[in-house]
Amino acid sequence: MEDGMAEDFRYLAPVFEAHARGVVVDNLIGMLGLLGGPTLGYQVDRLTHSLQSATRAQRAGERVDLVVAALLHDVADSFAPENHSEAAAALLAPYVDEEAHWVVKHHGIFQGYYYFHHLGGDRDAREQYRQSPHFDACVQFCAEYDQNCFDPSYDTLPIEAFRPALEEVFGRPSRRPGGAPLP
Repeated sequence: MEDGMAEDFRYLAPVFEAHARGVVVDNLIGMLGLLGGPTLGYQVDRLTHSLQSATRAQRAGERVDLVVAALLHDVADSFAPENHSEAAAALLAPYVDEEAHWVVKHHGIFQGYYYFHHLGGDRDAREQYRQSPHFDACVQFCAEYDQNCFDPSYDTLPIEAFRPALEEVFGRPSRRPGGAPLP
């Protein structure tokens, strides 16, 4: 890259952008598929949990950014189990609004309200974020679209029902942190 000229990058950038945009939704659906299978002691697997989260958000009339955030909030479980919230948030950051990004980034610690105390932790660890303008949104997200989304009898929508929302969100111009959108 050091020897590249401006015209090289003016050629390469749109080639990459067209390719990436053409496969991103299918790749995300594939990543969600990695969450299928073992229930890990819960009543549903993590794929069903994610679909149920998005189904509940969509049925509640949430904006598309939050529906996609609900769908993808745990997508990084398979490759970043210790920091899945931050990894999923990084994936969403260039495409969703600030609140949806913040909610996904912090949902892990907010979800801890429901179980940290059972494992010797502090269920109120989320209080360190009390001053955030998105605190209440994250509390609500975990209450309505996360902790309760392990119900095997819930009428959960299939992944294809969310393809239009994924295409809308990931079809937007990127707001890449630290840089302008690719041409």
